[in-house]
Amino acid sequence: MTGVRFDSIDEYNDIAMRNKYKEEVKKGRDPEQVFEELLLLSRDNSRTPIQWDDSEQAGFTTGTPWIKVNPNYREIHVAKAMEDPQSVFYFYKKLIALRKENPVMIYGDYQDFSDGDDILYVYTRTYQGQRWLILLNHSDTSSAFTLSDQLDDSAKQLILSNYQDVTTSASIKQVTLRPHEARIYQL
Repeated sequence: MTGVRFDSIDEYNDIAMRNKYKEEVKKGRDPEQVFEELLLLSRDNSRTPIQWDDSEQAGFTTGTPWIKVNPNYREIHVAKAMEDPQSVFYFYKKLIALRKENPVMIYGDYQDFSDGDDILYVYTRTYQGQRWLILLNHSDTSSAFTLSDQLDDSAKQLILSNYQDVTTSASIKQVTLRPHEARIYQL
């Protein structure tokens, strides 16, 4: 599910958001500008009903929920994700299994290689002779990364990627991660 985007402040139940909106508008600020600024801060983004399917009220209820269903429920819902083996649902299942089956992900020593990068999050987890490299791009744009000389990628093995065309054979000494790309390698 995604964060919700309702059309007016009246459709939000987040008390802090509504109070801040009233406070700022009372100061003479433009209501539309205040509304836009507050959208990303709203806690209602994580409070909309689960979107089970594309039926009325997203299959959540036959009644009236406490807040409107996210308008994108016809395109984004659990039933659709269950039909797609590449969906976020199945990717998270793989991540959960990796964590359960590999102590390196739980107990491994953490070392950050991001060097303060605001877009990329790159780190290793090392445990009992095993080292995993995690590469994450948290943006809507591609971003290049150069692997530290401390890390040897010659014997790397791709563990997981959210892009299907990534292979173990390609070098990661210098790599460009696509928007929201995530990779896990064993080094």
